[in-house]
Amino acid sequence: MRKKLLLGNWKMNKTRPEAKEFALGCGEMVEYAVANNIDVGVAPTFVCLSSVLENAPKNLIVSAQNVNENASGAFTGEISIPMLQEIGIEWVILGHSERREYNGETSEKCNLKIKALLAANMIPVYCCGESLATFEEGKTKAFVEEQIKTGLQDLTPEQVRKVVIAYEPIWAIGTGKSATKEIAEDTIGYIRSVLRSLFGEAAEDVRILYGGSVKPGNIAEYMSQPDIDGALVGGASLTLDSYKGLIEGLVK
Repeated sequence: MRKKLLLGNWKMNKTRPEAKEFALGCGEMVEYAVANNIDVGVAPTFVCLSSVLENAPKNLIVSAQNVNENASGAFTGEISIPMLQEIGIEWVILGHSERREYNGETSEKCNLKIKALLAANMIPVYCCGESLATFEEGKTKAFVEEQIKTGLQDLTPEQVRKVVIAYEPIWAIGTGKSATKEIAEDTIGYIRSVLRSLFGEAAEDVRILYGGSVKPGNIAEYMSQPDIDGALVGGASLTLDSYKGLIEGLVK
């Protein structure tokens, strides 16, 4: 049975003191999650990664929000895998819709990053999702299928077992509008069927998260669906009270 996962994407929020305060205050809720067989983590900005790692309980996953696929070189403003490894980071979010829209990150680019992370024994969290126009045109499944096939191209079944996938419909991110549990389950179930066609039984081991205006008040609905293995959460992961509510919703 796949283990539930809650990952908070802090985006461009929190200073180092604010991140440290969260890390110091989350111990009890992380223990509660672990006791209920749930993985929990956060993805701070690069400048806050060390602060969270140094002050958080050991069972809190700390993820980066991006990485470059090259080990070093003339890539101004970028961070490499060896740099993340040096401070103890093992997880990285890739292909978030904001990275795709604002930074030109493509599924092909994500494929290179995923391969580099897996080669370094790290865990990629690969995001996919469609725009409102694509959703309204009824093309969600074809769009997401292409993102999955391109992003995971040339991986082996054993490699894909180590990848976490996050389905985030762009029209539901930060808008207060969320996909119904039925829409989320239908699309995530389809993603799993695509994985099954590509990688066989390994698809059953891949954790697929839902993201898009997930809150303490609605997370339990999503978790009731058989193919949804957890959540990638933005704004609702920023405060200790809200994060605790998300964990409690996962336990229900």
